[in-house]
Amino acid sequence: MSGAGTDVMEVLTGTIRVQEAVRAGFGRLRFPFLRCLLYSLYWTSPRTAPRMNTLLHPTRAIAASISDSPDTDGLGVSADHVWDTFIELVIELLASGVDLAYGGDLRERGFTEVLLELAGRYRRPGQTTVRVTNYLAWPVHIRMSMSDLDKVADSVHHVAHLALVGLNGTRMSVAERRKLPSHEPDENDWRSGLTAMRVLMQAETSARIAIGGQVENYKGTMPGIAEEALLSLRAKQPLFLVGGFGGCTRDIAETLGLVDPWRGPRDWPKRQLFEDYAADDLMNGLTAEENRTLAHTPFIDQARQLVMLGLYRLFHEDGLAYESARNS
Repeated sequence: MSGAGTDVMEVLTGTIRVQEAVRAGFGRLRFPFLRCLLYSLYWTSPRTAPRMNTLLHPTRAIAASISDSPDTDGLGVSADHVWDTFIELVIELLASGVDLAYGGDLRERGFTEVLLELAGRYRRPGQTTVRVTNYLAWPVHIRMSMSDLDKVADSVHHVAHLALVGLNGTRMSVAERRKLPSHEPDENDWRSGLTAMRVLMQAETSARIAIGGQVENYKGTMPGIAEEALLSLRAKQPLFLVGGFGGCTRDIAETLGLVDPWRGPRDWPKRQLFEDYAADDLMNGLTAEENRTLAHTPFIDQARQLVMLGLYRLFHEDGLAYESARNS
């Protein structure tokens, strides 16, 4: 392999030894949000920030699909692996100049709060642009009082756009939302509203990364990560399945033939729709073997490196040159 290939791998893996040491220490903390805070303080220090000189240039944001996995114990990992993978990917993506999109609610100490915390702390010197868009589906924001919604919007305006989505799948301004009475959404609101938000987010993003995912006790017509992944596949949008921590992401990877089932068959609504797709439909810049590895690896650094490698091939100006060097 030529020097170009070696250089990019050094960029993608240059901080692994340090990260392993940092994670070993922070991993003893049992509260993910506190670990997030210490991670972000560590990585935003001028002395320890990742040396990410390789900027990516997607035309739109990268979407993140993540929630806790019900399978971590059975796969020999912990819930901390899901959190730490999310934290490290967010930091590296922000360091690479990538904008992020997430369709989460605003629960305390949830993934949305962690994402906004990281976005606020990982800002380049002189940066004034907002790097994160948090999509709020109709049933999420219509149940909130305007005073609470105003408080949230004011608290995050320096790090994130709040995209309020109506039942028709279009964005709403805060002024438009202010004219509507708050109320508790019904089941139809949840089904229609979540799908509308996910369709809009898919149309406004360049790729999607899926991690974990509940398959029970969810709102909507199917598990959230499943619907978001299905929309990406239908639109031929690059999709990364980080399946080593189980959950809905692992189920999808199994259906696509990337990994063997690790347990008995698990059915959830509309899972059979993924039978129409195969590994080649991921279109994420990774080879078939690399996608198989991403779908089963329990190692955070390996998963992070593979996602960044695929994004590099897709969205870096030297990606084609690297691919040529890699195959020489």
